Amino acid sequence: MIQVTDISLPLDGDLKTAAAKKLGVKPGLVTEAKLLRRSVDARHKNDVRFIAAAAVTLKKGEEAYSPYIPWTPPEVTVLRRRPRLRPVVCGAGPAGLFAALTLARAGAEPIVLERGGAVEERARDVERFRATGVLDTESNVQFGEGGAGAFSDGKLTSGTHDPRGRLVLHELVRAGAPEDILWLNKPHIGTDRLPQAVRGLREAILAAGGEVRFRTRLTDIELQNGAIRSLTVVKDGFQERIETDILLLCAGHSARDLFALLQARGAELEQKPFSMGFRCEHPQELIDRIQYGAFAGHPALGAADYKLAVHLPDGRGVYSFCMCPGGTVVAAASEERGLVVNGMSVYARDGVNANAALLCEIRPGDFGSPDPLAGVELQRRWERAAYQAGGGGYRAPAQLLGDFLRGVASTGPGQVSPSYPLGVRWGSLDSCLPDFALASLRQALPLFDRKMKGYALPDAVLTGIESRSSSPVRVLRREDGQSNLKGLYPCGEGAGYAGGILSAAVDGIRQAEKVLAALEDR
Repeated sequence: MIQVTDISLPLDGDLKTAAAKKLGVKPGLVTEAKLLRRSVDARHKNDVRFIAAAAVTLKKGEEAYSPYIPWTPPEVTVLRRRPRLRPVVCGAGPAGLFAALTLARAGAEPIVLERGGAVEERARDVERFRATGVLDTESNVQFGEGGAGAFSDGKLTSGTHDPRGRLVLHELVRAGAPEDILWLNKPHIGTDRLPQAVRGLREAILAAGGEVRFRTRLTDIELQNGAIRSLTVVKDGFQERIETDILLLCAGHSARDLFALLQARGAELEQKPFSMGFRCEHPQELIDRIQYGAFAGHPALGAADYKLAVHLPDGRGVYSFCMCPGGTVVAAASEERGLVVNGMSVYARDGVNANAALLCEIRPGDFGSPDPLAGVELQRRWERAAYQAGGGGYRAPAQLLGDFLRGVASTGPGQVSPSYPLGVRWGSLDSCLPDFALASLRQALPLFDRKMKGYALPDAVLTGIESRSSSPVRVLRREDGQSNLKGLYPCGEGAGYAGGILSAAVDGIRQAEKVLAALEDR
């Protein structure tokens, strides 16, 4: 087999024929072509096509070019002896699941603590909230097995080039994710299929000797001479002490009580930039036309996505985030009387609306306080303002994009029906974000329209607010992976070291490897 890259492939084209053309050989000489990577090239709207890479087999005796080396999983490190105290992983999001899987396969027998429910139970909790507005503050879109990404699009795009990323994709496929995540340029699992993969990862952890405890919340950390000595957890109202000297902190970006606990116990924290804004819904058909021209609707393409970003004259950034083709806006609150929205898509991405977050950069200088947790309080303040603007009951405030730009309140929808499940209250979004953020978003939308003509559709729906795109706190760590508290290994998105499912999972593996190295040195 040889590897062939930059294959120009028509939407209805045959991969073997296109690979032969790229190689400059007769089509009959290519006996097999296995897809390795595929992206959409839509630069020319009259000729949208794929750009592919493939592992190609030629007839025996033909000249070989670049050899194809199949991916092989790395060897599993196994501890020489089992640790006296079992390491504890706090949080069963991507970072926690992959950290626990790495530790379990090495023989460390980790204990995983998850404050929310197992993904099956959690799905019922989320659905009940969407249907009734009754919020479970421990099991919701933010908290529970799988992390916040389990009820989003399941996107696996990342800027990381760490080879562990390939391992994460293969493990997800083994756990039940669709195989196309191995070759799509912008892989996604979909909210409907991600729970199966999450369950598969849990089962792999259990099979390797790990333990997973749901509805179990970490409430205290006991230290001795600056090192972790034990943890206090609560389940069903009962308190338990777990003796351990290693805690991988894999909590998500919404674990505000844990950030406060770490601050109280002397962990070094710092403020971190984050973003806030609105969800913007367009007809998916419009986005398809803008992106694909005459090829919009072609079955090989599926629903189109987009990614937009501008830097304004004052240096502040505004950008789209977590774009969900054919998706819906979801209720993502985790605290009483705080309104948070997010977006999700199922695997098919076949909904009538497209949605994405439109976010404005929020800098530590905007927090109004040097306290490391000031960003958390800023989020909370505007989430409560959005709740009030929605009129209570977790209805979301909404405004038409054209009215937002003109500064007038909306009285109802136009051609786009909002998909937020608990209903919207039409009006003005001006009470939901700081003035500088509103001004930045109003500056950015016409600039986005220049990049995607038709994007500033007056009837597009803005729903507020999206405030949990990333953590406003970083838990500082050193070269050995530990914080200033010995035995505490901050990890993943909540601790400020990742931005999405894939990068969080990679960070979980990295931190677990540092734990294993420390255990081997004992």
